[in-house]
Order: sequence, then C-alpha cells, then structure tokens
Amino acid sequence: MNAKTKPPHPAIDVPAVEGIAARVAALDLVQAAVERRGGLDDALARTPFIALALRDRAFARALAGTVLRRLGQIDAALDARLQKPPPEAARWLLRLGAAQLLYMDVPAHAAVSVSVEQASAANATRPYKGLVNAVLRALARDEALEGGPELLAPSWLLARWRAAYGEAAAGVIAAAIAEEPPTDLTLKGGVHDALVQALQAERLPTGGLRTPLKGDVAEWPGFAEGGWWVQDAAAALPARLLGVQPGQTALDLCAAPGGKLLQLAAAGARVTALDRSAARLKRLSQNLARTNLSAEVVVADGCAWADTRTFDAVLLDAPCSATGTFRRHPDVLWAARPGDIAKLVVLQARLLDAAAGRVRPGGRLIYCVCSLEPEEGEAQAEALLQRRSDFEVDAVAAGEAGTPLRALTPQGFVRPLPGAAEPELGGDGFFIARFVRCPA
Repeated sequence: MNAKTKPPHPAIDVPAVEGIAARVAALDLVQAAVERRGGLDDALARTPFIALALRDRAFARALAGTVLRRLGQIDAALDARLQKPPPEAARWLLRLGAAQLLYMDVPAHAAVSVSVEQASAANATRPYKGLVNAVLRALARDEALEGGPELLAPSWLLARWRAAYGEAAAGVIAAAIAEEPPTDLTLKGGVHDALVQALQAERLPTGGLRTPLKGDVAEWPGFAEGGWWVQDAAAALPARLLGVQPGQTALDLCAAPGGKLLQLAAAGARVTALDRSAARLKRLSQNLARTNLSAEVVVADGCAWADTRTFDAVLLDAPCSATGTFRRHPDVLWAARPGDIAKLVVLQARLLDAAAGRVRPGGRLIYCVCSLEPEEGEAQAEALLQRRSDFEVDAVAAGEAGTPLRALTPQGFVRPLPGAAEPELGGDGFFIARFVRCPA
C-alpha cells in the first residue's frame, strides 16, 4: 500500500521532524497498553504524554491508536521485510514508523527520518537504526501487505468469535477494529434540537446522541452544564432496561467510573454506588457533581460488603475481559491473555451471587459485561439460574429501551455485537441479562 491507496483517516497536524517528543509519548502509550497490562489510562495521565502541547498530544494519541488498531496488519507488513525478528524495542519503533507510513498523513521522509532519530536516541535501539531506516524505506517504496480482517485481531480471540458467532459475523466484528468510532453521549434530560445541532449529532434508539466531534469533550457544548456524559450506546442499555422508578432504591455494585450510576440517579432512584477502588470513585463523585446528581458512594468490596440492606433494583456491571470495547479501546485486544477469562469467570460468579443477595423479593437484577466471550455472559446468567431457584429471567422485548431485535437471544438476554455487526445500535459488544426475584 502506498500513499495513494491509504485508507480513509482523520486529518491531523503532524509535528515537525525535529520535534520527536510526540513520537516518544506515542511509544510510551502503546507499550503501556500492551506490555503493562491495561496501563494505557495511566500513561495518558503521566509524562511524557501530559508534558506535550495540545497539538502534539493529539498526534501522539492518534499514532498510538493507529498502531493498536492496525497492529496485526503492521506486523504482517514488517515481517514480510525482515529476515529475522528484531529485538522488541526495535520492533516497536518499526511499528510506529509503519503506522505513519501506511495509515496516516505523514510524509514518508518524516516518518522514516524521525524513526531513525528515535532509534539513535536510546542505547537499546541505536544498533538497529540502520535496520529501521532500511525496512521503513522499503515500506515507503513498495506495496504493503495489508491483509484482511483476520490480521486485525489476535488469532486466539478471532477463533473464539468464530466459534461463538460464526465465520461471517466474526469477520465483521474483526473489521470494526480498524475503524475509529464516533462518540456516544447519554443525556441527563430530554433531547433538545439546539444541543443536537451544536454537537452535530444524530439521535440514537437508546435516547442518546452520537457525535462525530473530536478533541477534548470538556470543550463541547453542554458538558460544563452537566447536560450529558460520554457513554457508548450499548453501555447505556443495562440501566435503561433496569427500569427504575423515582424513589425506588437501587444498588450499582461495581459503579466506577459511573455512567450507569448517572443514568439511575437521573431517573430519580435513590442510588447506592459501591466500588472497591477509591481512586475510581473519586472520578465518579466528580461526575455526580458536574451533573448535579446525587448518590450514596461507598468504598467496599462487593463480595464482602457488611451492609445488610436489600434494594428494589441491583445492577452489576462485572469486571470482565472487555473484549467488546475494542472500538474505543483497541489495547484490550493485545493486553488480554487466554488465561484471563477463566480467572474473571470465578470473580464474576462471586459478584453475581452477592448481587442476587441484595435484591429484595419482587425486585430486579441486571447482570452485564462488555465482553464478547460467552463464558462471561450467557454462561454466567444460566449458572445463576441453576444456583438460585428464586430468580427467573425477565426477558427483554425487541425495541425495549432501544434494544434491536437481532440483539435478542432465545433465552431473552441481550447480546449486541460491535459496530457494523449490529447496525441498528452500532455500539460496543455487550451482554445483558435481566432477572426478577420471585416474591417470598
């Protein structure tokens, strides 16, 4: 692939060749995401990223995102031009350079020369600056081997998706990895035409908005006034399906960072927000303050919370592999390991039992995960029914809370798939099960 055949991409300012700080920050971001197991958020909050000017931050984030979305294709293109695998430090520099050459509006001379400069600046990569130069010049000169969507996801995950959803659906899911999605918003109140126009947004079946705007969301219309928060369309479904009424009690058992909690509070429920992470609850409290909503915030382990209260409605968005969120967080695909799922399943079952114990007779329970893996979704819901004879499925109907018909399973669960695989919603991959506790 040469410059004339690059895929569509957003226009973005390219920092000058002599200013390599943005590339250094991008390298830190991708290494944090893949090698430090979920460290991307931390990397975004520390130097070298936060020390950059806004223009350089935008470039660093775009470059890191491109590498993570296209990592499989980039590695295939590099491997075709490498006689033997280089050290990992050199490979990361090659990946960043290849992303600029193949998928971004970066002039070839800039992408090559700045990559060589980066290689020269570190002891671990200095001996390989000639290799970096030669391989990237070859990429700039020749057609790159892009390959199909099968290169976009780790092979073990793609095999899982084929087994769960079929060959065709797995291909559509994988193809979505390469596309940067728009931003979905949940509104505190109703939809106003003026806000729709100001955000250049379209209305979603979930009652929210979808906007193509980029950049700092704090600068967008309505943010400072607390009129909305960022929340994927699929992630907005669980709280809506819980159907809390004003004055009812609700427990959000793993509440941070708080999007679903804000929905419950905005609906008028008396909400208790529980999470084991005080740091994550601090962000939740900030969102409550910005939106002028209220909730009881508790730092505690959901499996060991000493409080004996029961609630009209309980929502458990359980810790999971998060493989359904790759559209906005492509790092999850490369940070995940096959052994993670089995460990998470054990934790999810414990939390689900704890959540069930918090539902009053006649009350409702939502269990959800942003994972595409059936063990974390359908299997957990079915196992709860085997363990708790006092719970039954409260089947979701087509159109309820904006739920697409094709997202419904035969058991009455909700299983939206990512992006184009679920065109009516076009959000992340998710699983949602709704239960009712039988009256005593």
